[in-house]
Amino acid sequence: MTETDLIPAPLEARTEGDGPGCFSLDERTTLDAGPGTGGTARWLRSVLGAATGLPLADGPGPHAIRLRLSPEAEQKYGPEGYRLSTEDPEAAVTLDGGGPAGLFWGAQTLRQLLGPDAYRRAPVRPGADWELPYLTVTDRPRFGWRGLLLDVSRHFTAKEDVLRLLDLMAAHKLNVFHLHLTDDQGWRIEIRRYPRLTEVGAWRARSKRGHRASPLWDDTPHGGFYTQDDIREIVAYAAERHITVVPEIDLPGHSQAAIAAYPRLGNTDVVDTSALTVWDTWGVNPNVLAPTEEVLRFYEGVLEEVLELFPSTFVHIGGDECPKDQWKASPAAQARIAELGVGDEEGLQSWFVRHFDRWLADRGRRLIGWDEILEGGLAEGAAVSSWRGYGGGIAAAEAGHDVVMCPEQQVYLDHRQDGGEHEPVPIGFVRTLEDVYRFEPVPPGLSEAAARHVLGTQANVWTEVMENRDRVDYQVFPRLAAFAEVAWSALPAPAERDTAGFLRRMETHYRRLDALGVAYRPPAGPAPWQRRPGLLGRPIDGPPPIV
Repeated sequence: MTETDLIPAPLEARTEGDGPGCFSLDERTTLDAGPGTGGTARWLRSVLGAATGLPLADGPGPHAIRLRLSPEAEQKYGPEGYRLSTEDPEAAVTLDGGGPAGLFWGAQTLRQLLGPDAYRRAPVRPGADWELPYLTVTDRPRFGWRGLLLDVSRHFTAKEDVLRLLDLMAAHKLNVFHLHLTDDQGWRIEIRRYPRLTEVGAWRARSKRGHRASPLWDDTPHGGFYTQDDIREIVAYAAERHITVVPEIDLPGHSQAAIAAYPRLGNTDVVDTSALTVWDTWGVNPNVLAPTEEVLRFYEGVLEEVLELFPSTFVHIGGDECPKDQWKASPAAQARIAELGVGDEEGLQSWFVRHFDRWLADRGRRLIGWDEILEGGLAEGAAVSSWRGYGGGIAAAEAGHDVVMCPEQQVYLDHRQDGGEHEPVPIGFVRTLEDVYRFEPVPPGLSEAAARHVLGTQANVWTEVMENRDRVDYQVFPRLAAFAEVAWSALPAPAERDTAGFLRRMETHYRRLDALGVAYRPPAGPAPWQRRPGLLGRPIDGPPPIV
């Protein structure tokens, strides 16, 4: 391994003299933690102590890992930047962070430099040398929002697996975890004032196997939810790793699980909502929330409890894929349109969004939603997750709204990784590791002023055809490593990127993923146990459009 095997690539990694040379961490190595660095010191002692078997006692000295928060580093590299040097005569390793987050990202780089065995939970070669090259790394992220969405509604992800995913995000210097908690197929968060949301809404009788066109079913009941203490644990665990958890409570569409639990939330004048159950298949569901004051009060109650659990400035309200057929057929909804003076069903959706934008703003939070919230007019303070392509993000940014770029054609990791016949449940466009590495979050032609509204980028993982952790691993990795470098590193234009160099660095990174037990897609294709023969997908041929 060389210093250039770091992923994501740092701003600069340089060595002195003709070659890097190296030295070893050993029983003399200590942790010299300055003021405000205790969190990173605890993390280092936990992971490196376990992997190396070294005691890493407290104390300064020439054999220490020296941790400091540095105003100079903050000025040069920002609060998430850092400087790591193994060329300081007063310490074995000096880590200067621009802020606590920067120090932590620097510690992630230190772990990478120690080699793949530093990712083990116990020493696999007791007494082995832990060598570090003599070098200096200076680094900072390109974007402040480097996100990953996990859909836990279509298939529930156990809390322990969520915590594991947060560790994997931290290892890749990702800092926003978008947790998609509610949908037609399941409500996954305990709301104490509305217990039926989880008593009823968290469970479905069966699940479609494969794409919604598949004739196959899994008749095992499926479900689960996070208690409020589970959520507190997830949020606290993420915060220790400088990851913000952004909750998503979907409305006014993608709401059948909530309506199944509380039928009064639906359009009762056009459908027998009391007969609805939690949805057991995939796609866009026609059962949407009724535009009533009672529904607003209900979701305000939901969000009051959500705000108590999630300190995130942003709260995601979905706002996507809301069919208008029931509103068009509903005398009550039509009367509401006339009463509010919003013109049509698109205006009714905008009314929903604007209401919760004001409600969240009054509580010091910011609304973010999928790019459909642009339809019918966007509330002034709202931000947009641009998923249908770049177009919604471009329109929002040019209008002065903040944007997170996550176009499905580029960074939906549920899309297939190869066109081969053995790719499990092939969905969407082929997006290889190299394709993701060439993704550019800021589209060409965006004005300089609008580009400043691009908060960053996010990869999304929708779990309709991912029934367990190994399936999520397969779809997410190794492509998340390429995405992380796009989000963090100062890369040239896509056509000028050193893809061959990245793939060479991935040879070392695969060994890190192996040590972490990640069931990634091998470069040569899926292993036999990773295939899903006979499960129908929905592949889309050809290159994805740029829209």
